[in-house]
Amino acid sequence: MLHLRLIVPADRTDEVLQLLEKTVGTTHLVVLSGAARDPRGDVVMCDVAREAGDGLLARLREMGLDRTGSIALEHIDLSLSRRADRAEDEAPGEGADAVLWESLTDATHEESTLSATYLAFLTLATMIAACGVVLDNAILIVGAMAVGPEFGPLAGISTALVRRAPRLAWRSLVALIGGFAVAMVLTCGFSYFMDAVGLFTEQKVEGPRPNTSFIWQPDWMSFVVAFLAGVAGTLSLTSAKSGALVGVAISVTTVPAAANAAVAFAYGDYAQTWGSSTQLVLNLAGIVIAGTLTLVTQKLLWARHGTLPVAR
Repeated sequence: MLHLRLIVPADRTDEVLQLLEKTVGTTHLVVLSGAARDPRGDVVMCDVAREAGDGLLARLREMGLDRTGSIALEHIDLSLSRRADRAEDEAPGEGADAVLWESLTDATHEESTLSATYLAFLTLATMIAACGVVLDNAILIVGAMAVGPEFGPLAGISTALVRRAPRLAWRSLVALIGGFAVAMVLTCGFSYFMDAVGLFTEQKVEGPRPNTSFIWQPDWMSFVVAFLAGVAGTLSLTSAKSGALVGVAISVTTVPAAANAAVAFAYGDYAQTWGSSTQLVLNLAGIVIAGTLTLVTQKLLWARHGTLPVAR
């Protein structure tokens, strides 16, 4: 279930209440007349089944409530109510299959920002992966994958393509390309420093690395794994099962490939640099293609339930 909190201009409250009362999947309707101060108006709250959430949000935005008032949505972790159970049963479809497009767009927009925190996480992940590459340590590689925040911009690109949102697409591309560029340059400098203090050596990079040599030797299996991970990651976002993102993060060699490219470049091994860069681009492309196709499929499958709220 979802909890909906609205600030409604007083002259629009009856219209909003009629919509909420007629929409299948809503319950626990509360009206606080004149409670809102900024902006002024009435506070209207209700619980709504996830299946009905996207259509209801679309209707509220059509009414202009996002401009004249406020629309806030929260996930309810626990609701012990027979009315809530009945509302979920009456709503069309299954909650796990429903996509809240407004929520997805907002989440990917936030995760696709080229912020100092995003750059810090991506750079630290790439440096950790660089240590794993030199030491041929798979544990460090997995740890670096889990730290990397790059799935946010990738999901942002997929969402932007499906929703035709050029601003989100541009924002995500800037975060993705700019983030990796900064992380790889800093990791290259990190490699020079580690070599100067004797912790990195060319012999380790050029020597046999059975645990990590796959990073700079891309093949079609790399694309297949990236594609499958992109599907899983997108489903975890749209179904609010964020725990699956950890598994996605440690299954695709994006950050390790960037790290290997930076370390190899520092030692002048351009063959490894090229191979790692190819691996990086291949994996990023696989995730974006898979994410876009997954969202399109979800949109088509959910279209049979209609995009607008169903009248009682």
